[in-house]
Amino acid sequence: MLVHQILKSKGSEGVLTVKPGTLVSEAAKILADKKIGTVLVSEDGSVPIGILSERDIVRELARKGAGCMSDKIDDYMTTELVTCSRNDDAVAVLEKMTKGRFRHMPVLEDGALVGLISLGDTVKARLSELAMEKDALEGMIMGH
Repeated sequence: MLVHQILKSKGSEGVLTVKPGTLVSEAAKILADKKIGTVLVSEDGSVPIGILSERDIVRELARKGAGCMSDKIDDYMTTELVTCSRNDDAVAVLEKMTKGRFRHMPVLEDGALVGLISLGDTVKARLSELAMEKDALEGMIMGH
C-alpha cells in the first residue's frame, strides 16, 4: 500500500498548521480541542518548518513546570523533519517511524505539505492489506 492510498482513506480535511511564535498553551489547546497528537509549524501553511507533539509538551512540563506554557513553540518543536511522499510504500514509512520513535510524518510533494500520516494510520492500512491477502489465500485454497 502506498501513502496516497492512506491519505485518500483519511478524507480531505487538510493538515492543521500553526505559525512560529505560537504559545505552547495555544498549541496544547488546539491538540486537545481537535483530539490530535501533533501539529505542524509553518509560516505559510504549505512549507513545514517544524512539528510539535503532545510528547514534546509533556516533556517540557516535567522539566520546567507549567511555566513552559507561556513559551513559544519554536523552542520545543522538532525542526529536523523526517518526511515522505505520496508514492512511498506504507511499510517503509512504518519502519522509519518505528526506528525513529515518532508517530507522525508529514507528506510532501515538491516541498509542499499535502498530508500527515500517523503510525496508527499505517498500522491500520497494513492490517487491512493483510486481511485482504488472507481472504484471497483462503479463497484460493477453497477453490473460489
